Amino acid sequence: MTMKIFLPDSKGVKTAYQLSGKYTPAKSLPPNPARIVYSAAHVTADPFSPTAPSGAAAIDWQATMAFRHHLAGLGLGIAEAMDTAQRGMGLDWPNALELIKRTRSELPEARVVNGCGTDHLNPENARIIDDVVRAYMEQVEAIQAVGARIILMASRALVRVAKGPEDYKKVYARVLAGCDQPVVLHWLGSAFDPALHGYWGAENFESALETVLDIIENNRTKIDGIKISLLDKEKEIIMRRRLPHGVKMYTGDDFNYPELIAGDNQGYSHALLGIFDPIAPLAATAVTRLGEGDTKGFHALLDPTVPLARLMFEAPTQYYKTGVVFLAWLNGFQNHFIMLNGAQSMRPLPYFTNIFCHADQCGLLQKPDLAVQRMRSLLALYGAD
Repeated sequence: MTMKIFLPDSKGVKTAYQLSGKYTPAKSLPPNPARIVYSAAHVTADPFSPTAPSGAAAIDWQATMAFRHHLAGLGLGIAEAMDTAQRGMGLDWPNALELIKRTRSELPEARVVNGCGTDHLNPENARIIDDVVRAYMEQVEAIQAVGARIILMASRALVRVAKGPEDYKKVYARVLAGCDQPVVLHWLGSAFDPALHGYWGAENFESALETVLDIIENNRTKIDGIKISLLDKEKEIIMRRRLPHGVKMYTGDDFNYPELIAGDNQGYSHALLGIFDPIAPLAATAVTRLGEGDTKGFHALLDPTVPLARLMFEAPTQYYKTGVVFLAWLNGFQNHFIMLNGAQSMRPLPYFTNIFCHADQCGLLQKPDLAVQRMRSLLALYGAD
């Protein structure tokens, strides 16, 4: 019997919602998939910690690591200690490094890239670009000390001190020279982090693009690829077509990922996506089908998830992590809906009810009875049970 739940609209009026009963069994990615796929993974907070949400991160390590085993079991790569893990929005550098070390230790064979930035340096304390270089290198050396690979995250401190594109080129050249394996660069748009407005020393895409391409061209042996998170497919395609041979494009476009991963007659994007945390089973199955030549099957699985992703990443986009963790809770990956920095409070109730419905319609509620029970408990918290 299909379950029913009464969900309130934005005015509190309740309507019966009948669950679809859909569920798509996951198919793990093969060892050499058609696309390299990284899921940027969330962290689970420790709800019993006496630490205030605004204080140092308190992590439930068991639940956090269990989710990474889940992703690796699907054959997905893991983008560790990134913004999906609330890096810079609750996850500090000491805990990020601990997370990187644990993932490296527990999943040594998994494909993993690890966020490396300057977040332990308060941007207000940065005076010159040497300060930024030192901060980057402190994290580079710590991550490389455990034999882990790097994704070079954008720096809020660099935005503060750089006087123009040449400063970005100098910083990246010096940091990349100290990397012992090719890294993934990260171009994170201001929709995800307003403090990164004007990154690469330019206000417009065209000028910023030329700077990034110069950095890549001048440091080609040090760069595996670049992840772009601009939520603009045309900009990603423009850059993808200009990348030097052998340098990969990793889409970070959580609005247009099926089209970008499928590609066109001039190329395609690999994936490094926050949305591939909550939709991991469908992502693994879809990319497997793409590798089998079933492009139609790929789109049939991923295209219906786009409305969910657009809802989850709607403005203010930096709070998309709330939706990611909400679905992890509904699906039983954690026993509570408490987040680092109290981020569970950063979205309104209609956001959660809509995510619940979209996830159901995509077949992403793995345990519908549990999801309904937990949704009802959330409604009760809001006085809407």
